[in-house]
Amino acid sequence: MRHVIAIDQGTTGTTVLVLDERLQVRGRGYQEFRQIYPQPGWVEHDPEDIWASVCAALAAALTHIDAGSIAAIGITNQRETTVVWDKKTGKAIHNAIVWQDRRTAERCSELIAAGKLPRVRQLTGLTLDPYFSGTKLSWMLRHVSGAAAAANAGELAFGTIDSYLLWRLTGGAVHATDVTNASRTLLFDLHTLAWSDELLELIGVPRALLPRVVPSSGTVGTTRGVPGLADGIAIAGIAGDQQSALFGQACFTPGDAKCTYGTGAFILMNTGDQPIASQAGLLTTVAWQLATGELRYALEGSAFIAGAAVQWIRDQLGFVGAASEIEALAASVPDSAGVIVVPAFAGLGAPHWRPDARGAITGLTRGTTRAHIARAALEGIALQNVDILRAMERDAGQKLTVLKVDGGASANDLLMQFQSDVLGVEISRPELVETTALGAAFLAGLGTGVWQDQDQVRQTWREQRRFTPTADRARVIEHLARWDAAVAKA
Repeated sequence: MRHVIAIDQGTTGTTVLVLDERLQVRGRGYQEFRQIYPQPGWVEHDPEDIWASVCAALAAALTHIDAGSIAAIGITNQRETTVVWDKKTGKAIHNAIVWQDRRTAERCSELIAAGKLPRVRQLTGLTLDPYFSGTKLSWMLRHVSGAAAAANAGELAFGTIDSYLLWRLTGGAVHATDVTNASRTLLFDLHTLAWSDELLELIGVPRALLPRVVPSSGTVGTTRGVPGLADGIAIAGIAGDQQSALFGQACFTPGDAKCTYGTGAFILMNTGDQPIASQAGLLTTVAWQLATGELRYALEGSAFIAGAAVQWIRDQLGFVGAASEIEALAASVPDSAGVIVVPAFAGLGAPHWRPDARGAITGLTRGTTRAHIARAALEGIALQNVDILRAMERDAGQKLTVLKVDGGASANDLLMQFQSDVLGVEISRPELVETTALGAAFLAGLGTGVWQDQDQVRQTWREQRRFTPTADRARVIEHLARWDAAVAKA
């Protein structure tokens, strides 16, 4: 029996799954790591902490696995998080700047004021927002002593987390990224699938820093010197976490869509082999590129805070001792009693794109309890997605009837039922909600011949539960009106 490893490097921790040829999970490991907040709006990770979490999760996942049975490794990763390291030493020149970080908001505003946004949208499918990697990289080059000169001299390497892990897994032999991660940098032309000299000049990034761009499936390098792994294992699948989840949810047909509830919430819709330029504030991104040449694009809407709102309820407010307890607390009241929580702790993403927005709680009365606020926080996660999906339907020119869901918070039945109610669509939850890791594993297995085609994922994908809208539509409309009013105040 051959096995495939999926490394799912997320914002707060790393998950490693080991899947067999029947796509059954045979090993699992998870390791959290530090979140670093140097000042308000800034979020960083120590790359060494990330690598240590990968090694620890690998060790746990491989406990009962024959090391010689590993056929391939797939990587999926928190996107946009930016690392720059020294090519000789492999040491990062600064903490990784995380996708949630807002320190480049002023720089993005300057570029917008200079009239650069339309051209950036045309080339990249993205907007000028601190979310993306390009301005984070430019910030490092300006603020880390000696970084600009070293970059121009070809001494430094830039990468998103996939690229950094690929470098570490191959012992420094491979500096590459896949098309999905490249398409999130503000430096990549969505139409030519290549780094853009025009964008590099605009953002202020030397080409010498950049990784080679490769398809999402196919061998890119092999392991060397990784604790617990033999040398020579093919690293053959790479995709940003949201694109990987789209693949793992078997959303292979144009119009298929999924929402991943992780630290943030991310809705992607497969739009086929041509990019659709959004008129509604969404992103256009590469969904995947296979070694066969198959290329798929997606529309994407991102809410920066989802599961992180539950962590806030737990850690900052102390309402629950564990994240899993929030559903029972929220279900102890019949509704949120008019309370609205806008979880804009890191600004508002699509379709609003307001980096200056901040979290808000409205509708408080003397009768408001912890349970009402906890329920409103869960509802806020779902209400953000209404704004995104309505914009997506307008761009795609079609109504969605079913939304596939995955990620940790998708296990929350109260949240999923409310999501179905406010969207007015059915919600389909799979048996394996870790579809981000499944997508990476399948891309790697496809790239090495462990699996032959996408039909095997489609046949393996199984629904665990379906939620259908049950709420009175008039009450939903009232709730949405309160949400819109609260968002305007955020």
